[in-house]
Amino acid sequence: MTKSLYSLYYIIFLFMTVSAAFGSLFLKKASGFNSIWNLLKDINLYIGGILYLVTVSVNIYLLRFLDYSVVLPLSSVTYVWILLLSKKYLNEKLTTRKLLAISGIIIGAVMVSL
Repeated sequence: MTKSLYSLYYIIFLFMTVSAAFGSLFLKKASGFNSIWNLLKDINLYIGGILYLVTVSVNIYLLRFLDYSVVLPLSSVTYVWILLLSKKYLNEKLTTRKLLAISGIIIGAVMVSL
């Protein structure tokens, strides 16, 4: 497989992780329901579900071309996006512990991908 093709797969992979993070964000927004009926009427539930479906579909597609031992560990990059989205949209605090954990994830992802 050519280097440019690998680059394309990693760009698709990046899209997959961002999609998963936004899916989680929308599902978090849907989690404030008072009753199951209100949950079923919440558009955030459906947006989050669709984004998760996109994520799973892209993941299955990538597994056709990339090693499972690379795709699964690199999926942890999703946590980096989740941290950033939760800070921006949910006003969650970035603690030293969270930043250290994310640094570990990034280092591990880079090591696995090499």
